[in-house]
Amino acid sequence: MILLLKLLIAHFLGDFVLQTNSFTKKKEKHQLKSPHLYIHAILHGLLALLFLNDIKLWWAAVIITITHLIIDAGKLKLTTKKNSRWLFLIDQLLHILVICVLYTFIEEVDILEDFIITENTWLFILCSIFLTSPVGIMLKVFFTRWKLDEKDTGIDSLKNAGKWIGMIERLLVFVFIISGNFSAVGFLLTAKSVFRFGDLSKAKNMKLTEYVLIGTLLSFGIAILVGLLFNSLMI
Repeated sequence: MILLLKLLIAHFLGDFVLQTNSFTKKKEKHQLKSPHLYIHAILHGLLALLFLNDIKLWWAAVIITITHLIIDAGKLKLTTKKNSRWLFLIDQLLHILVICVLYTFIEEVDILEDFIITENTWLFILCSIFLTSPVGIMLKVFFTRWKLDEKDTGIDSLKNAGKWIGMIERLLVFVFIISGNFSAVGFLLTAKSVFRFGDLSKAKNMKLTEYVLIGTLLSFGIAILVGLLFNSLMI
């Protein structure tokens, strides 16, 4: 199980945390001609090998590199404005499927186990990483179906403030859930609602209200589900 957790951590780091917006745009613009596509695939292989922590499993890193390149190349070729959200989902499911299948072949291999970092710790690290950039980007992709311009919001905000607020609130909710402080989740949601009320009153726009409400509920909901999943999987 530890091996699977490590490979998933490597995937989320490579596909979300270590991949910038400009990097992604260059891949989308030049597609198969973009060196960024190949660098991205190689990075995934290197991260996998790093987390596997066994040079004998070099072949697993090579498989991850090749399959990641093929899946991403297919996504770039097939993506349109209408199917971008679905292809994003399919892309992630295929990557995770490859990792799961690969895990079944290497779980019995004699690898160097880390007795200091337990399975629960690796699970905590995976959940924490997932709730930062990965969930943020997933929500951003989901919200591409709706677009709010300055006319809709009428509010100035700090650059990337929403991104950091979302990550912090999800991590807080996750910590509250796994520590059994469910009431703190309600307090956090109430506090955010109070702070947001002033902005929404100034905007006087139903679109913005609905946008914020959906985003908040999804963000909190995902964090709660991940926290409950962590508690159920924890040994």
